[in-house]
Amino acid sequence: MAEAPAPLPIDAVLPELLSVLQRSSSAVLVAEPGAGKTTRVPLALLTADWTDGRRILVLEPRRLAARAAARRMAETLGEPVGETVGYRVRMDAKVSARTRIEVVTEGVFTRMILDEPELPGIACVLFDEFHERSLDGDLGLALALDVQGALRDDLRLVPMSATLDAASVARLLGDAPVIESKGRSFPVETRYLGRSPDERIEPQVVRAIRKALAEESGSLLVFLPGQGEIRRVAEMLEGQVGPTVQIAPLYGALDGKAQDLAIRPAGPGLRKVVLATSIAQTSLTIEGVRVVIDSGLSRVPRYEPQTGLTRLETVRVARATADQRRGRAGRTEPGVCYRLWDEAQTQALAAAERPEILEADLSSLLLDLAAWGTSDPASLSFPDQPPAAALQEARSLLQGCHALDGAGRLTPHGKRLARLPLAPRLAHMLVEAEGLGLGRLAADVAAILSEPGLGGQDVDLRERVRRLRADGSPRARDARALATRWRDLAGRSRGSQDADLPEQAGEVLALAYPERVAQQRGQRGRFRLANGRGADMPEELALAAEPFLAVADIQGKAASGRILLAAPLGLDDIETLFVADITEEDEVKLEPSGAVRARRVRRMRALELASRQISAPDPALVTAALVEELARRGVARLPWSNDQLRLRARAGFVRAAGETTLPDLSDAALGATMQAWLAPYLAGRSRVGDVSAEVLGNALAGLLGYGGAAELDRLAPSHFTAPTGSSVPIDYGSEAGPTISIRVQELFGLAQHPSVANGRIPLTLELLSPAHRPIQITRDLPGFWSGSWADVKSEMKGRYPKHPWPDDPLNAEATRRAKPRGT
Repeated sequence: MAEAPAPLPIDAVLPELLSVLQRSSSAVLVAEPGAGKTTRVPLALLTADWTDGRRILVLEPRRLAARAAARRMAETLGEPVGETVGYRVRMDAKVSARTRIEVVTEGVFTRMILDEPELPGIACVLFDEFHERSLDGDLGLALALDVQGALRDDLRLVPMSATLDAASVARLLGDAPVIESKGRSFPVETRYLGRSPDERIEPQVVRAIRKALAEESGSLLVFLPGQGEIRRVAEMLEGQVGPTVQIAPLYGALDGKAQDLAIRPAGPGLRKVVLATSIAQTSLTIEGVRVVIDSGLSRVPRYEPQTGLTRLETVRVARATADQRRGRAGRTEPGVCYRLWDEAQTQALAAAERPEILEADLSSLLLDLAAWGTSDPASLSFPDQPPAAALQEARSLLQGCHALDGAGRLTPHGKRLARLPLAPRLAHMLVEAEGLGLGRLAADVAAILSEPGLGGQDVDLRERVRRLRADGSPRARDARALATRWRDLAGRSRGSQDADLPEQAGEVLALAYPERVAQQRGQRGRFRLANGRGADMPEELALAAEPFLAVADIQGKAASGRILLAAPLGLDDIETLFVADITEEDEVKLEPSGAVRARRVRRMRALELASRQISAPDPALVTAALVEELARRGVARLPWSNDQLRLRARAGFVRAAGETTLPDLSDAALGATMQAWLAPYLAGRSRVGDVSAEVLGNALAGLLGYGGAAELDRLAPSHFTAPTGSSVPIDYGSEAGPTISIRVQELFGLAQHPSVANGRIPLTLELLSPAHRPIQITRDLPGFWSGSWADVKSEMKGRYPKHPWPDDPLNAEATRRAKPRGT
């Protein structure tokens, strides 16, 4: 018989929780770290009469936490796991007909509720650590609320967390009661060690570990961003710690036994250094740990819709996360937390992590919703509604996989995909591969892509498949069994011989990621993807020499990333798999020499599969190539005549004056629209030298049209007609505005200042002497006659005595000539 468990803070509020759930279908439980909510609440609910012998589900965000919680509750009851308390996670389950409490991961719960929406035999669902706001957790609660409201008003729902925004979650549950419990946490001293940005994080963590081992007693929990950092720190610690210190890695890619070993207490006389990712932040107490070392970093997924890639990005943790990590040092006794940053930086951290629904690829969510019978997430109660742009991207992806029709409903193919607990791309790959006789290989590839580290770390997917198939470890056997179950769900072809070989891995991978089919760019290790993005790999790898690859994973967000996982793909495979995506078109370009080069090109998206020269290209393509070359050189380099340049300046002046709707004839506008205004006048021409001023004049006339030309002449005439009858060109490009240069004698008798633009803008008059030298600039001719003319006349009369300089120019006759002889 099990011993009576030691009291925990949560015990004080269990009667209140039981009372609330006796009369209400929902409650929100806020319990500080160490309160005991994960293991005590499910056990307390077993005796509630409303359960009526039905099961209680406990949802955990991670497999490790699910197994640990089930084991702890079973120990409390003095039973093995799988009796009253069991668990169900991907690739592992321990349940029986006697199981009343079932601890499952959030993803498993999603499959359960989609398969059986009424949740038969289930009395209550506890959402543990709901503050982590995983995509599966949000979806699970939204679907459960829908079931509770429409099918099961007796279903109890209880979100639980230490750092939950209780008020908003309570509103989501129809103003459910909120129950709060204080935690059992011991004092934790925080010591800031700072961090050098010029040094990698690993040696700094190693120094912190050695410092903590020397200064403090007990075991250490060290938070690092990822598996690579954990491996490097473990290697650096070799020989630097004594035989009484055990180094224990802890991350998601480890098998269950290795994870369980990491969380067990250290043996007598031993200390443990647990090197963990964020997997150890919540829902888990590691016995003996009283020292935490926090790198302040975590690795989070970031979805890039433009590339279709979910990349892992190393970021600074939020304050809430840092506080959770710190709290791990005070779970069982007073502890110490070493932080690898300066104290002042803490306030600069984000308050909390962003919910996954705001950052993730939403294709799985949208497929699950379609299987639920809705295409609109707004019809369900999500804590945060998913972003519209990400939903549209997901919808496009699913329609590209033929999973949704135009109205967002599941197609027959989509129904097959929805049955599979896989990302839609991988589900599509598996279903399509079954039809090609490659089902076993596709299932193995799906397992490798779904489970980090499975099959090793080789960049060549074929090698990972070989290793998975040869691996005799429990994790590999479980993965192969899971892959077989996936095939059954996908509708495995009867009589399938499973003869598909690892060498065909590229074919099945391309079914999942057609936009990541890659072609070598003429240099070993450098590739272009079908989506246009660049991708590289080390030249020494055998895959670097392949002409085509199917790429599964890329690191980096720039124009060129690093290929992490790929398999070779033959040109014949591309031609067979992607018939609908392959196009053939003629391409014409002008060489720098001016010669026309014409090819017929076969493409798959951005990839050029094949080409051949053609001798008689379509004239329209030749014209387009000529326009492209002219545009590349620039509008300013076209052979404009002076009259055409003046016409364009006039049009620019009129548009700036706001008097007309004339077309924009600036360099920028003409360059952007050259295909429209110039191409029709280039028929029969194939060289840059064939484009003359005459061609440009015809094109401008066509662009302006008769009405536009008349409007331009009215508002911005090209010339000014002087009283003498002289036609003087107007310069519309002058900084002083429209300007003419004219001898002053030709304006005698003109009482009104000349203007353009319906009289709104006066001309700038550059008045010239008989020798055509400037003598005055004015925009007020009447004022000039009555003002400074007298001074000009006095100065000029002696210099140019043969020309008239009347006292009253307003009443003098305009002239282009000198005075007659003898006058």
